[in-house]
Amino acid sequence: MASDSLDELRSLMKSHSPPLDALVVPSEDNHQSEYVSDRDKRREFISGFTGSAGLALITMNEALLWTDGRYFLQATQQLSDRWKLMRIGEDPAVENWIVDNLQSDAAVGIDPWCVSVDTAQRWTQAFSKSRQKLIQLSVNLVDEVWRDRPAAEIRPVTLQPFKFAGCTVADKLKNLREKLVQDKAYGIIVTALDEVHSSLSENDIEVREYNTVSSDVSLLASGKLISSFAAKASEENGENVVNAGHIEDGSQEKKLIWIDPASCCLALYSNLNSDQVLMQQSPLALAKAIKMQKVYGAAGFFTEPEETHKRKHQETEKLTEVSVSDKLESFRAKKEHFKGLSFPTISSVGPNASIIHYKPEAGTCAELDADSIYLFDSGAQFETWTFGIGRRSITQITGSSAHSFPGMEAERTDSVACCLAWELVNRSGASSPMRRPLTQLVCVPLHCVLY
Repeated sequence: MASDSLDELRSLMKSHSPPLDALVVPSEDNHQSEYVSDRDKRREFISGFTGSAGLALITMNEALLWTDGRYFLQATQQLSDRWKLMRIGEDPAVENWIVDNLQSDAAVGIDPWCVSVDTAQRWTQAFSKSRQKLIQLSVNLVDEVWRDRPAAEIRPVTLQPFKFAGCTVADKLKNLREKLVQDKAYGIIVTALDEVHSSLSENDIEVREYNTVSSDVSLLASGKLISSFAAKASEENGENVVNAGHIEDGSQEKKLIWIDPASCCLALYSNLNSDQVLMQQSPLALAKAIKMQKVYGAAGFFTEPEETHKRKHQETEKLTEVSVSDKLESFRAKKEHFKGLSFPTISSVGPNASIIHYKPEAGTCAELDADSIYLFDSGAQFETWTFGIGRRSITQITGSSAHSFPGMEAERTDSVACCLAWELVNRSGASSPMRRPLTQLVCVPLHCVLY
């Protein structure tokens, strides 16, 4: 399927005006999301590589896929012989490869909705050395050859109650507008889905058709974007109201539109005049980082009440990567406000533990072995927050000991956490930590080890 689609894609590239010498297919969607819907998995469709991170480049003679060290092994297993794996950190970056391997004046096609402003500007700067051009396509060519492309998923939006959000939407908008005034910005374009959702309210935000967003950005840039709320207020009060309730003051000062170049796509940026754009990190980034005060400890996620501990079947019961993962998930599911996993669980035994982002399957997964390491990487989504096993704590579940490292650099935390993990292992006095019952859990940097 991917092989045939590659030939069709090259045919479209050749017939495009101007003809394309290369086509970039990133992993991201219109919102620069890391995890995208099935409908937006274009890079996966065209390459056959299912990892969450990667970028494909198709030329008339080559097909290359860039990914990071987490996926080197997976990519070698999934890519056909028509594809070449480019290892990030070892091979040249995609823009450098294009400059070194394509002719001068080469045309490189992109879908401007799926490429961020800062990425597009970095590529443009690199291409300028050899007069190569970045071509913004009006349609995504992968979509043109993806005949069984999944339909858009329509899911309900959940509004967070005040007890979880900690701040009303009205107050959020007030704080945001104060920040805009402080930085002399007239408006802001928010594209990251989690930032859009953090400002969502049925009564305070007007929901408009998505296909009008490009024209709405142009209207915003010209100061002519009027929400239905503002229009109604204008009719009732006779005021000249623009941009969701702001009153036009007649000032001749240049009005800036704030965008976050890391999350705003090139398509929307292209509707603005570059001299009226304020490009810096979104002011909502800090607001997202402010968490509710109630925090669950890592130890609490994987413990059962003492009376539920049963050891009599320990020697005969078979434990697999899937069954242990399901059991640990059931512990989390008992917690208040649990909504589900925040990412697919990595549960791996022995050699499988070396496969980053390994996903066990019920029919083929390995059994746990007392002589082999077991690696577990998991996270959960709660109504109050999102949790992932990380670098900040190390806990021995059978005891009450816990060590946390607030404010410590990640590189130092890794070393300290590993030392603490082995200290807990050796403290038991066993000659081989892998030969004891699987009843203790240690959280180490990014992963868990059962021993």
